[in-house]
Amino acid sequence: MQFRHIILDRDGVLNREAAELPCVRTPAQFHWLPGALEGLAILRCAGAYVSVATNQSAVGRGLMTLKQLQAVHEYMRAAAARAGGALDAVLVCHHAPAAQCNCRKPAPGLIQAAMALAGIEAAATVVIGDDRRDLEAASRAGVAAALVRTGKGRATEELLRGGSAAAYDDLQQLARAIVAGNRIQNVHT
Repeated sequence: MQFRHIILDRDGVLNREAAELPCVRTPAQFHWLPGALEGLAILRCAGAYVSVATNQSAVGRGLMTLKQLQAVHEYMRAAAARAGGALDAVLVCHHAPAAQCNCRKPAPGLIQAAMALAGIEAAATVVIGDDRRDLEAASRAGVAAALVRTGKGRATEELLRGGSAAAYDDLQQLARAIVAGNRIQNVHT
């Protein structure tokens, strides 16, 4: 397996983005995307270290509390573990966009922090996202990236037409490709 560390975006990769709400504020509002739990289980069974790196500016903007976000992530981690896809780490940028921090994607801070925590080098790491900022953060951190067509993924793929975007229908399809040793191309942003 080419990649031993998988860094996933959250909204649009693992769960549906909140359509009528500004953000997912409670565990009851967290809805897994088709193929997400299966994809996590495939990656864990293959021995991958799995991190989530997510922008959650709703905390910094005062739309939810850090305690509410932690409850959502506790629910997410427990459900993933029950399905055989335990998450090793969840890293969050909770700053508002105006803070101009180094951890809010497309800045590379969350990706770099995930690699440091895992102790796995960039060459063995891949970032999986549905948005251009996920792909740009990976590029800025010197890490391979792939796109899922869930969430904003189809629209992002259209924006990247002409590039060499490695795109997959969902996390399950991408996980199978990773485990099979298929070469994931860097996505040009």
